[in-house]
Amino acid sequence: MQLIDGKVVSAQIKAEIAEEVRLIKAAGGKTPHLAAVLVGHDGGSETYVASKVRTCEEVGFKSSLIRYEEDVTEAELLACIERLNKDEDVDGFIVQLPLPKHISEQKVIEAIDYRKDVDGFHPINVGRMSIGLPCFVSATPAGILELLKRYEIETKGKHCVVLGRSNIVGKPMAMLMMQKAYPGDCTVTVCHSRSQNLKEMCLSADIIIAAIGVPEFLKGDMVKEGVVVIDVGTTRLPSSVTKSGFKLTGDVKFDEVSPKCSYITPVPGGVGPMTIISLMRNTLFAGKRSIYN
Repeated sequence: MQLIDGKVVSAQIKAEIAEEVRLIKAAGGKTPHLAAVLVGHDGGSETYVASKVRTCEEVGFKSSLIRYEEDVTEAELLACIERLNKDEDVDGFIVQLPLPKHISEQKVIEAIDYRKDVDGFHPINVGRMSIGLPCFVSATPAGILELLKRYEIETKGKHCVVLGRSNIVGKPMAMLMMQKAYPGDCTVTVCHSRSQNLKEMCLSADIIIAAIGVPEFLKGDMVKEGVVVIDVGTTRLPSSVTKSGFKLTGDVKFDEVSPKCSYITPVPGGVGPMTIISLMRNTLFAGKRSIYN
């Protein structure tokens, strides 16, 4: 069993991005600029955005943080998005989700110029991804592809089971794993809360991507020997052994599943670190106009 170390891979990519930015600046080019819009004071969102801003500094990007209180109107937020769409200095931007209930997340996502949509959530980016055209791929699926690639895990002809059908991970992951590409060329089965014979499907899988949002859902008796397991789950569970009083838990019962695996991602330290670095890579692509001219 080999651990897939997202911390190590994300550090490698961070160094690669920083070097490329250094060369761009040395040649008199424009510094990539990422803006983030944060509404309210959700603890998880605050942490994510702070981490994104810090990583921008580490790779040499310019970053802007625009804050709104919880009671911001949808019209005000959409006006902010329009300003960012028109701001030629901003290469890419994100609106941190979730948003307050009175704001339509879909309306916000669709208002973002797809050429600046470094989160990869706009329907144009999702559509282009589904037919294999160049686009911004959302950060978590892009990070998972990079882990498979850097660990040289064979995917061609393999049976890949994706647990979960969310728009952010499950659906894009399924589409990417069946593309004519590497990583890809898999036979893909998508399982979810309504799936029957779920255990049998998992037992037939060569690769399992667990993004179902249920802590320790995937048990040892659901996987075969030699399986590759990518655990996307991050649920905070109460813990008496940690200082914070909680423990980050994945969708995989690690102690049971890992002995059977050829490769597995830990939680934390697997997929998590790849998500922010994938966003940085999308921002670099946006700055270089390497996807959309």
